Amino acid sequence: MTNDSPHIALFQPDIAGNTGAIMRLAACFGLAVDIIEPAGFDLSDRNLKRAGMDYLELATLVRHRSWEHFEDWRRQEGRRLILFTTSGGTVYTDFAFQPRDILLFGRESAGVPDYVHKAADERVIIPMREGARSLNLAMAAAIGSSEALRQIRSAQPPVAG
Repeated sequence: MTNDSPHIALFQPDIAGNTGAIMRLAACFGLAVDIIEPAGFDLSDRNLKRAGMDYLELATLVRHRSWEHFEDWRRQEGRRLILFTTSGGTVYTDFAFQPRDILLFGRESAGVPDYVHKAADERVIIPMREGARSLNLAMAAAIGSSEALRQIRSAQPPVAG
């Protein structure tokens, strides 16, 4: 992972198992995970560890004690905030991701509040069939980060061998 890699950010996650699965995903993809607290569980939760398995040791986890702390850090880093939301925006496959983007996902129970929507540089949506409310958080993070990495890696020149 480089300083120019995208991050996955979780706004006040509710379910330890989802967070563990996302940390495992991020470890495998070489991404950092930012957790914007408070979380709905103790970060030492056994469900987090069970879902993350031994990959948690490979994961880069950054904890932010509040939304304000996260926003201060993000602005200092000069990173765009891309909110994945069910309430409108550009279809994620039509959006042009950049290497330093932060892919933000909301709480399983409530998404994100209006002030987070307003702070986002862009809002993207993963289209679903009519009548479906939302995807599992870990699945949405996998879909979003896969597309972001696909775009970023395809835009880079091939490595000479």
